[in-house]
Amino acid sequence: QVQLVESGGGLVQPGGSLRLSCAASGSIFSINAMGWYRQAPGKQRELVARITSGGSTNYADSVKGRFTISSDNAKNTVYLQMNSLKPEDTAVYYCNADGVRRRRWSDTMDYWGGGTLVTVSS
Repeated sequence: QVQLVESGGGLVQPGGSLRLSCAASGSIFSINAMGWYRQAPGKQRELVARITSGGSTNYADSVKGRFTISSDNAKNTVYLQMNSLKPEDTAVYYCNADGVRRRRWSDTMDYWGGGTLVTVSS
């Protein structure tokens, strides 16, 4: 089985910073991409940032210039550095791994972490 475990959430004041981490563990041959999504109360889950195994990144317009996604492919770990946080960034942040192959010739699957809460408030 494959598990994603997030860490780094918490309470921060507006303008502050947080760094989220997510490590994928288990039987993994390869991962196509890893990313962060978030879901605020009463809203749909949305993409925050995503990075492919080749290093290509994409960001939601609302976080461009403030958030930076990075990864360590050898450790199957993805990070999200969040700066200049705003109250509207408050949400549960979920880690996602897509295109995961558990063996060279196996089908791909997507996996989700359980989420970590980020609260931006004074």
